Amino acid sequence: MYVSSMFFLLLGSSTSLIMSLMSLYSGVGYFIEWEIVSTNSSSVVMTLILDWMSLMFLGFVMLISSMVLYYSGGYMEGDPNMNRFIYLVLMFVVSMVALIISPNLISILLGWDGLGLVSYCLVIYYQNEKSGAAGMLTALSNRVGDVAILLAISLMSVYGGWNFVFYLNSICGNESLGMLCFLVMLAAMTKSAQIPFSAWLPAAMAAPTPVSALVHSSTLVTAGVYLLVRFEPAMHNSVYSQGLLLLGGTTMFMAGLGANFEYDLKKIIALSTLSQLGVMMSILGFGLPDLAFFHLLSHALFKALLFMCAGVIIHSAKDYQDIRMMGGLSKFMPLTTFYMNLANLALCGMPFMAGFYSKDVILEMAFMGTINYISFLMYVFATGLTVCYTARLVYYSITGGFNMGSLHTVNDESGLLTSPMFLLALGAVSAGSMLSWLIVPYPYMICLSSFYKSLVLIVCMLGAWVGYVFNLGSFLYVLNSFKYYKSVVFSGSMWFMPFLSTQNMIFNFLVNGFSIYKMGDQGWFENKGGYNLHGSLMKSSGLLEKMQDNSIKLYMITFLFWAVLSIIIM
Repeated sequence: MYVSSMFFLLLGSSTSLIMSLMSLYSGVGYFIEWEIVSTNSSSVVMTLILDWMSLMFLGFVMLISSMVLYYSGGYMEGDPNMNRFIYLVLMFVVSMVALIISPNLISILLGWDGLGLVSYCLVIYYQNEKSGAAGMLTALSNRVGDVAILLAISLMSVYGGWNFVFYLNSICGNESLGMLCFLVMLAAMTKSAQIPFSAWLPAAMAAPTPVSALVHSSTLVTAGVYLLVRFEPAMHNSVYSQGLLLLGGTTMFMAGLGANFEYDLKKIIALSTLSQLGVMMSILGFGLPDLAFFHLLSHALFKALLFMCAGVIIHSAKDYQDIRMMGGLSKFMPLTTFYMNLANLALCGMPFMAGFYSKDVILEMAFMGTINYISFLMYVFATGLTVCYTARLVYYSITGGFNMGSLHTVNDESGLLTSPMFLLALGAVSAGSMLSWLIVPYPYMICLSSFYKSLVLIVCMLGAWVGYVFNLGSFLYVLNSFKYYKSVVFSGSMWFMPFLSTQNMIFNFLVNGFSIYKMGDQGWFENKGGYNLHGSLMKSSGLLEKMQDNSIKLYMITFLFWAVLSIIIM
């Protein structure tokens, strides 16, 4: 089944990419409206937009999904619920397709909610306590964005329609509809896990690795970025775009810092996704949606490849995810480590790899622009931290000493796992240059001093050196031994965001609820309610029973009572 689904998606991907190139060459897009039901003066209309942007993104989503489905055939081999898993992945892809080709907020909500629902089913796929908690955190975090979309739909009703592509310029100039931009930005921040909604992204690693490869490359987390790319003209140079720049930069810095203290292989890659999402959001806030979309596409290819490599390593390494339990894998898995190094180099922005063409232009445009010192420093530090945690990951897992013990079956023999990586590896090497020719046909005018021009390279080299020093062990020992311990915990726990999003939010409610339960249900309500009523009824029932017991003594007392009462009344 996964083979037929893979071929179907691959065919759809090639068709979509060809149509995207034709649309890009001719400058023509198609806006399709289909009236489903018309009653009196009301009509239900399904709207589709097929322009170069939606078709190109659609092609990338289908390409990566086809590779992930073929990869799942090897990774999920032996799973008793294999067909259910394939159906869930296909539903996930269909939801993303519905979101991509919808220019209408109501039809976007169908794909938006579909992604949230199916992601919950995939995160809890293994049905244990950890995955259940992660799935609930993911679902509830995304529900905030769903409510924001619903409120945005109600606000857009003043236009008499919900095809927002027609009203972007009027929304930009209308101060009374500023709340609409805020709601759309809030929805995008929850879906793309920006601060303060970042906790669910690493938690969603409880899902199977093929799902992680799909979610973190081109589907769930990119939905918010894509929506803001479409909505950017309405927020251009507004206070919301400035807030997006600051929050995106903070997310980028926080995720890069947290990845340097993490030992879970999948969580390190998840935090790198969060860091790159911060890059996309911040450059959107800077007012460059084409560069954000460019980085979205180039990032999708090498991030899917990186997760696939991580899945092969986990699958072979006795299902360990702790990078300290690996080491020296390049000797046993040369093909997988080769692909993983390609993906890591593209992630770091190595010249002439896919990530370089988008990331380098983004950083140089940010350095040339009028950003404040805080945003500038966040860009610089986040770039260095990316190389730092990548060097650390390579040191612990691929190079170094072998730490897996005597019983291991680490190899590259499964063709189902390694074959899909080849196409994505080609994309990680060459897609950046091709996309730059297509999406950015006219070069940006970048005028920087030699210091700022070489700053990215200097920061990357410095980050690699720090990553090496960080792995020596003595540096960590010093940090853990003295007063810096709390700062290490703060940095390695995503600034306590998982705690703030879970236990801290419900703690007061649970404590107060227990107090009300003790004082209310088991206290006053019990004493003056059911228990007291039961005692009163029992006493009354006992009195009536005595009165109806045919006792001569009771009859004589009653007769005497009525006789005395009659004399008094007379």
